[in-house]
Amino acid sequence: MNKPAIVTVDDDPEVLQAVVRDLRQEYGENYRILRADSGASALEALEQLKLRNQSVALFLVDQRMPQMSGVEFLEQAMSIFPDAKRALLTAYADTDAAIRAINTTKIDYYLMKPWNPPEERLYPVLNDLLDDWQATFRPPFEGIRVIGNRWSPHSHQVKDFLARNQVPYEWMDIELSKEAEQLVEYADCNKIHFPLVIFPDGSKLTQPTNTEIAEKIGLRTQAQQPFYDLIIVGGGPAGLAAAVYGASEGLRTVMIEREAPGGQAGTSSRIENYLGFPVGLSGGDLARRAVTQARRFGVEILTPQEAKGIRVAEPYRFLQLSDGSEISCHAMILALGVAWRRLDVPGVNRLTGAGVYYGAAQSEAMSCKDEEVYIVGGANSAGQAAMYFSKYARHVTMLVRGNSLGISMSQYLIDQIADTPNITVKTQTSVIEAKGETSLEAITLKNNLTGETQTVPATSLFIFIGAAPRTEWLDGVIERSDRGFILTGPDLLRDKQHIKGWNLERDPYLLETNIPGIFAVGDVRHGSVKRVASGVGEGSICVQFVHQYLSKVL
Repeated sequence: MNKPAIVTVDDDPEVLQAVVRDLRQEYGENYRILRADSGASALEALEQLKLRNQSVALFLVDQRMPQMSGVEFLEQAMSIFPDAKRALLTAYADTDAAIRAINTTKIDYYLMKPWNPPEERLYPVLNDLLDDWQATFRPPFEGIRVIGNRWSPHSHQVKDFLARNQVPYEWMDIELSKEAEQLVEYADCNKIHFPLVIFPDGSKLTQPTNTEIAEKIGLRTQAQQPFYDLIIVGGGPAGLAAAVYGASEGLRTVMIEREAPGGQAGTSSRIENYLGFPVGLSGGDLARRAVTQARRFGVEILTPQEAKGIRVAEPYRFLQLSDGSEISCHAMILALGVAWRRLDVPGVNRLTGAGVYYGAAQSEAMSCKDEEVYIVGGANSAGQAAMYFSKYARHVTMLVRGNSLGISMSQYLIDQIADTPNITVKTQTSVIEAKGETSLEAITLKNNLTGETQTVPATSLFIFIGAAPRTEWLDGVIERSDRGFILTGPDLLRDKQHIKGWNLERDPYLLETNIPGIFAVGDVRHGSVKRVASGVGEGSICVQFVHQYLSKVL
């Protein structure tokens, strides 16, 4: 934790040096001693301290200074650090002014010059002031602060990126926080450039991309080597499992993830049927544990980084990345996962990130406190989200197209939802429009049986309506089903003949694509079971097929 500061201001260099000497001697172990030779320079320093979210415990300021007196400085400093204790250093002639300052500007104390010996005339007074300050002091948040508007899609993107990458941050809504307004002023930021992201060292970015944030906080976005034994594309449960098993068995392994490790499963608020966790765990917890495990075995993780193309030049496979670079390998595993299917009704695209969200946007949970939340979908992800948001929202309404939850949701979730008084399930109901100018204000619902419609007020709509693979970038290289899922193993046989492009005498391994040495696992694979445990299983066993492939080509 950063030490709180004691700030002393005096225009006389000899006096300032003497004050600093005495303060450091008594308080240097527990406080930072900062000096300034004028009120103006001190105010500039205070603004930088505020941007770094550091604390000031005490001001010790000379009264008689040119341009700005001690009292005038303290009046302005109070607006920046209102809880700091305030003491004036005065000469005998300024005693009356000091007494008036105690009454008018809430100066805590005044000290006469000279203060020697400090053990008798300085430290006892300051000790009392510092003890009073410590009694109510609450250490500030030491991390990234994000300032913006709740209904800004760009602000939501930043919050979601940080949350999913397990980076602590503090959200400050410009509409609700006076401190946020103050920081924006000190950072000299125009509100049209929100969000403003302030880092612990006081540096800042406006409207940053995920890559800019990643570089600033130390995430790796570029590969350290041009060649690897194994490249894994995708950092969900299947990709993480493959990374752990590949690296632990001696393969030089790199994993590329376009958003954040954990994939879609990483956004799950609670996974209660994963083996070995009887009380359940969140997707974020699972991702964090898996990333720690992968890094312990030496896996290189690139995030955020996106794959854009694959080419083959025997015996190597090359992966082209979005930053224009290219890395190569002996073997590759595609663990691309799936993305939430978009709700194609009027208003939804325009309001995405401004009240309409895909998946369990846990970064928005606190903003939904005591509000009505609507959730579209009837599978496990929707049920987990309903249970999660019910802890914050006044009421949660699930909108389900089918006639019950039993079609696609696990029974344990159905039972939990039934036992939660502030969750209502509306079956045979669809959203047909989202309304609002700059943020979601209402949604129009349709009863699928009667055709009746109604428009209800809404500020938060979370959508879970199935998933689709993002595999268009594999066109012409990797064979896929008509729905875009990657074909592997037996699915590559047509009329007992290998699919076009397979050039080996042996059959493809169970998880191998039409390109020898390139495998697919998890939700992106045609015919896979869409469960976290099965993804982890496929990622784990796929490494054995990688070893078999490498034993024949190396």
